[in-house]
Amino acid sequence: MPTDRMKRGLAAVLLLASMSALGGCASTVADLPGVGVPTDAPARPKEAGGYLPVHDLPPDRSEQAMKPAEQAKIEAELVAARDRQASTGAQNSAGK
Repeated sequence: MPTDRMKRGLAAVLLLASMSALGGCASTVADLPGVGVPTDAPARPKEAGGYLPVHDLPPDRSEQAMKPAEQAKIEAELVAARDRQASTGAQNSAGK
């Protein structure tokens, strides 16, 4: 076996071994207090749940997400943009 291939193979094995060793440290570093966790983040539960909280809904909004007048304005702008694109596309296909 040529020496160059052996060196490449050894380098690849060492690289994979170091990646797996460092990958094992990632979970323990993430669990340290104050490391990469925002100050306003909720505390982690002591025991991880088996299922996602499907029925936990966010609280109701105090006001509407968008007023009907704003929604009508945006819909009109979208219709106008669609019509402009359709007319531009028709002109481009007719000109070919």
